[in-house]
Amino acid sequence: MEGRARIAIEAVHPQIDCGRFAVQRVTGDEMVVQADIFSDGHDEVVALLLYRRMGEDDWQEKEMRRLDNDRWEGSFVLGEPGFYQYTLMGWVDHFRTWQRDLQKRFEAGQDVAVDLQIGAKILEQAIGEANEEDAARLREAVAALTAEKEQEGAVALGIDSRLSDLVSTCCARGLATRYHKELVVRVDRKKALFSSWYEVFPRSLGAEGRHGTLRDCIALLPDVAELGFDVLYLPPVHPIGSSKRKGKANAVEAQPGDPGSPWAIGSEQGGHKAVHPELGTLDDFRDLVREAEKQGIEIALDLAFQCSPDHPYLKEHPEWFKWRPDGTVQYAENPPKKYQDIVPINFETPRWEELWEELKSIVFFWMDQGVRIFRVDNPHTKPFPMWEWLIDQAKEKCQNVIFLAEAFTRPKIMARLAKGGFTQSYSYFSWRNSKGELTEYLTELTCGDTKEFMRPNFWPNTPDILTEYLQYGGRPAFMIRLALAATLSSSYGIYGPAYELCVGKPEKPGSEEYMDAEKYEIRQWDRKAPGNIRELIITLNRIRRDHVALQQTNNLTFLPSDDDSVIFYAKTAKQKKGSLLIAVNLDPFRVRTARLSLPLELFGVLPGQSYLLHDLIGGDHSIWQGDTTTVRLDPQVNPACIYRISTWQRRESDFDYYF
Repeated sequence: MEGRARIAIEAVHPQIDCGRFAVQRVTGDEMVVQADIFSDGHDEVVALLLYRRMGEDDWQEKEMRRLDNDRWEGSFVLGEPGFYQYTLMGWVDHFRTWQRDLQKRFEAGQDVAVDLQIGAKILEQAIGEANEEDAARLREAVAALTAEKEQEGAVALGIDSRLSDLVSTCCARGLATRYHKELVVRVDRKKALFSSWYEVFPRSLGAEGRHGTLRDCIALLPDVAELGFDVLYLPPVHPIGSSKRKGKANAVEAQPGDPGSPWAIGSEQGGHKAVHPELGTLDDFRDLVREAEKQGIEIALDLAFQCSPDHPYLKEHPEWFKWRPDGTVQYAENPPKKYQDIVPINFETPRWEELWEELKSIVFFWMDQGVRIFRVDNPHTKPFPMWEWLIDQAKEKCQNVIFLAEAFTRPKIMARLAKGGFTQSYSYFSWRNSKGELTEYLTELTCGDTKEFMRPNFWPNTPDILTEYLQYGGRPAFMIRLALAATLSSSYGIYGPAYELCVGKPEKPGSEEYMDAEKYEIRQWDRKAPGNIRELIITLNRIRRDHVALQQTNNLTFLPSDDDSVIFYAKTAKQKKGSLLIAVNLDPFRVRTARLSLPLELFGVLPGQSYLLHDLIGGDHSIWQGDTTTVRLDPQVNPACIYRISTWQRRESDFDYYF
């Protein structure tokens, strides 16, 4: 310990669990770091933010600025995807303290001759610590300071900020305090933050009832691009087991011709590294990835670490599974639900290291086929350390890989998975319906520590989830939830075509399972049938692409609306004119009229200034003045508005108006 070091560095933010986990950001983000940095007494303090890309030897520095109450802030711009480290340093700056006191004494009319000599001594000491170039500049400063006959001129030389910057840069750090931790930020590519997902079962894409193929999926790509989605998510494409195969409506016994659940992975035709023969070949899959890229779409593949009873692993590695006293393998259960067609992996096997390596090889195999996005099925039923290790291994192979955690489970488990490396996370959005529920949940996601490590991906429906809101609210409910998902979160997805066709019929009352669930049978869809909401999907995805305010999640501010069924919020942008206002009617049955309070300062609108209010969904324009407006939202026609505010002024040169 250096007993002469006088700086304390405390309350460093952001850091997750005292630095145990990495903070998450995307390339191009400004990494803002704050900390309490102070010393005893009244001396001046210098604080630096140090940062480097993981693996680099040299640290880069940014001087921090003092906020208030000894709080300091610094920032740096994050580069390409990868891991970066950051830490802090501070020290008592005797030269700046001298400058401050010199100026005060001189302005008070005191004789500062001795003070000038003290300053020269400090500079002479600094010369011994400086490099040759800086030492030469410091000698010049000492000579000028001591040669100046008039105190006013000497003081002006002494308090020059360039001189104090030079001293701080080259020396004065001998008794600096360095923060005891080197914190980590994981930087992902921008799609980790902004993406629009569309889920489809390829086997339901065949014409006239035949089993669809990956080639049919290729034929679908232009339509997915037209809808405006940039991620096409496929359920497992692997061979499906025959033993204990589920029938339609999750029947315990399958009938001839029943295709089974894609999540019952593995048969005599192969396991997790094989393609279901009725879907096509591995070459077809690679072609799908390539053709999707041409359309600006990435293929997301389901990653489900589980097996059917017919999976080759059960014969090759029986030690990876649990066996019952009667000699049968333990199938999956979530009492009272039973999944006889699925066998969970035993992660407590003594051969766990071999198991982990095999699971890694599955991920690497599909990465070699061009997959860079994985939607992970039920990650909360597998060990946290395994996911940390596996995701780190995948990131070493390619920093662009993205993992979405499908974990509808307890909040702390969801948070732990996000901390452990998952890029995006499913959320409770599907079940948050009222203004109060949405406001509370989004505030939790965007204002607390959660925002530092968890990126939500909002899904109003999935093949497993048909909420009561969608069941009873009809077509308006589907439009409302779509507008909310697409504007509250920068990443969202829908299970289509069930969603775009507003399919809301449950298996039975009180169930969230679909009638004729596509998980267990092949469906035929008329994707442009009357009543679809394709145009709204296209419009919302276009607005998302065109407006950076919707490409972030944590820039959310809830605003006053005098109707509890109308939720009103702003998505702010760095450039004020890029901010947006969104109003959504949460009532799928009734027209709602609400008075909204507009935060004009977010858009740079001056008091009394007129502005143009443009609804990006409906296309309406109106000239307005004042900080309130009234909105009428008909759930059958226009359940949501997205407002852009523009101001204008006249240029005297040509009297044109511009926005």
